[in-house]
Amino acid sequence: MNAPTLPSKRREVEAGSRSESTSKRRRLMPSGYLWILPAMVLCVGIIYYSVGYTGYISTLEWDGSSPVQRSVGADNYAQLFRDPIFWQAIRNTAVFFVITFAVQTALGILFAAILHSNVRLKVVYKVIIFVPVVLAPSIMAPSFRQIFGANGQLNQVLEAVGLDFLAHPWLADSATALPTLMLITVWHWTGLTFILYFAAMGQVEPEVLEAARIDGAGNLRTLWSIVLPSVRGTTIAILMLSIIGALKTFDIPYLITLGGPNYSTEFLGTYIYRQSIPLANVGYGAALSIILLVLALAFAITVNVRSQRKES
Repeated sequence: MNAPTLPSKRREVEAGSRSESTSKRRRLMPSGYLWILPAMVLCVGIIYYSVGYTGYISTLEWDGSSPVQRSVGADNYAQLFRDPIFWQAIRNTAVFFVITFAVQTALGILFAAILHSNVRLKVVYKVIIFVPVVLAPSIMAPSFRQIFGANGQLNQVLEAVGLDFLAHPWLADSATALPTLMLITVWHWTGLTFILYFAAMGQVEPEVLEAARIDGAGNLRTLWSIVLPSVRGTTIAILMLSIIGALKTFDIPYLITLGGPNYSTEFLGTYIYRQSIPLANVGYGAALSIILLVLALAFAITVNVRSQRKES
C-alpha cells in the first residue's frame, strides 16, 4: 500500500484542528441554559425572592401596612411553639392527611380495578367519578353548608327514613366538623387518585396477569401480589401530593367552616390567613408560612429518599 502524500496529511491536520476548535466552542456555548433562562429568572426572581422576603418579615412585628416595622428576631418562632392553636392546627392536619389519604387511595384502587374489568359504560363511570375534581371549592362550599346544616338536606333525609336520632348540626359541632370536611375532601379528590391508578394499571403487562390467572390466582390475589406492587410509584407520588396538599389545605375549610367551631377545623393555611389578614399580625403569619414550607420540604424529601432506598 502506498504512503499518503503530503497534501493529504496537511488536510487531515487542518480537519483535526477545525474539529477541536468546534468542540471547544460547543463546550463554551451555554446552549441548553438559554432555553431555561426565562424559567430560572421567574423562579429566582419571584418564588425564591418571595420565600426570602417572607423569612425576613417573620423576624418583624408588623401589621403589613404601617411604615413602622420593629425587629423581634426569633420571637415569632418562640411564640409559635407556645401557641396552642398552632398545635391544634398541626393535629388537625395530621389526622386529616392520614384519613383522607387512606380512604382516597383505597377508593382510587378499587374504582380503577373495577373499571379495568369487563364493565359496561366505562366512559360514563369515569366521568361521574372525575367530575368533582374539576368543581371549584367556591362553588361547592355553599352547597355543602346547606346540605350539612342543622336544617339541611342530610338531616331531612335522616328524619324521613326514621333516623331522626342521627340528625345533627354537622358543621356546628366540634366533634363532627372535621370528619365532615374529610368526607367532602374525599368526595372532591378521589377522582384524581382514580385517574392516576387507572393509568398506572394500564401499564401492567397483560402477559403477567394472564400468567397469574393460569397459576390459579384469583382477582384479589392478582390485585394484591401483582397490580399493587406494579403501581407502587404512583402510590408514592400520591403520598407526596397528599402530604403537601394537607399542609396547604385552605379553601374548603375556610369556605365551609372558617376554621371553626372552636378551632376544630383550623389548619396551617387557615391560621396563616387569620393571623395575616383579619388580625394584621403579618410577622407571625410569615413565621407560620416558613414553618409550613419547612414541613412540606422535610416530608417530601423524606418520602423521596425512602422510596429511592427501597428501589435500590
